[in-house]
Formats: sequence, C-alpha cells, structure tokens
Amino acid sequence: MRLKDKVIIVTGGTSGIGKAIAERVVAEGARVLVHGIERHDGEKLVAQLGAHASLHLDDLIDPASPKRIAAAAVAAFGRIDAVVNNAAIVARSNLESTEPAFFDRMMAVNLRAPLFLIQAAFPQLKANRGCVLNIGSINAHSGQANLLDYSLSKGAMQTLSRNLANAHATDHVRVNHLNVGWVLTAREYAHQVEHGMPLDWPEKVPAQYAPSGRLMMPEEIAAAAVYWLGDESRPVSGAVVDMEQFSLIGRNPNKSSSQ
Repeated sequence: MRLKDKVIIVTGGTSGIGKAIAERVVAEGARVLVHGIERHDGEKLVAQLGAHASLHLDDLIDPASPKRIAAAAVAAFGRIDAVVNNAAIVARSNLESTEPAFFDRMMAVNLRAPLFLIQAAFPQLKANRGCVLNIGSINAHSGQANLLDYSLSKGAMQTLSRNLANAHATDHVRVNHLNVGWVLTAREYAHQVEHGMPLDWPEKVPAQYAPSGRLMMPEEIAAAAVYWLGDESRPVSGAVVDMEQFSLIGRNPNKSSSQ
C-alpha cells in the first residue's frame, strides 16, 4: 500500500477525477476527506469507501470554506498529510461574453479556494512533511478561445504551484501539479451531449484530440496522482506534468506516420 495511513483531502471528490482519486488513495491505504457540494453523490461514495472516508459538503465560493474543510479533516482523522485541489468550475466564455461576476466566480473556486485551503492545511502539512497536488489543465498554457476565464484560472494555478514549491521547499512541503488534458468523465459526456454531440461521441473523437483512439479516463489520472501523493516522489517539488496524449511543444496533429 503506497499511501498507508496518510490523510488526504480531495476537493471536488464526489464525481469525476476527484472521485477516482478518492477511490484510488483509499485502495492504497489512505484515509480521505471527500469534499463536494452534491450530498447524494458524496454519501454514496463515502458509504462505498467505508471507515476510511469522511464527507464534507461546502461551497468553495464561500471564502471561509477552506478553513472548514481543513478542520473537518483533522476532526475526522486527526491530521492532514496531503491536499488534492481538484474542484473547479469549467464554463465557456470569451472576450465578448465574459463579465466581472463570471470572472470573479471562476477565480474564487478555481484559484482562491485552492490557495487558502493550502494555507489552512499548511501547519499540518509542515508538521507531517506533507504535500499538495494541484489538478490543473493544459489550458494553462494558452487555452481555448471559448474557455477564456477558465484558462486564466488554470494558468494562475500553475504559477501558484511553482511559487509555493519554491517558497516552501525548506519547510519540506512539496507542491506538484498535473495539467490534465481531455478526460472522459460522466459530466464531460453529458456536457458534450447537451451541446449537440451524438450519444456515441466518445467513440468518434478525432485523432487530433485523441491519437490513441480514445480519451483518457479518470482512473488514469488517479493512478498518476498516487505517485505524487506518496513518498516515492520525494523530494521532487515544483513539477508541472502535462498529462496529455500528445506533446504540446512541436505538436503537428495532422501529420500521419506515413508522411
């Protein structure tokens, strides 16, 4: 068991990538504080995971929520060894459509909450030589034209990870970061159908986006997360890993192997 007896907070842990991470870390011997906003999904997951999991429902829009989440983990399990900042709003916007209220909400959930959850958990992380794993997006590099605010938030989150890694290396608190590509979660499937894609769209994703012939799955992100949350990755800090199917630098998606 690669995470035996560690206590890990996973935000946005009731569905998608967060759920997969929560399930995997428990399988690896950890105890998990599952954060989310959907009671039904959260209670179902925690019942599945048993005594190794505890549920905390909280809206990250509330500036006080990070302190409550950290306190809930300590109350449930007595310590904090790692924080996984996974929760995020993914919503479309561009230069024409964005507005201050939309921008502020995006930044509150995708950037402010991760920062202040790390702050709230930091005394525990420092005492336990713990770590942070921020779940970002390849949109951090420049982003899609219709994901302006989201891309900005993920670019800032990447800087947050590198900044804290540099600032707190001598505190023995590691901060690493995954920039995740297109992942087939239940929410992503429904989102694409809502926007006009056919029910079998995952089977027809163009090679430009999925050269392997399929999208990545949440369980594959969770498998990678275990390495960064465990002692195997010590003492590495400040790593930004692009979890995508193609190289972002020098990529030529239209060139076949026969050309």
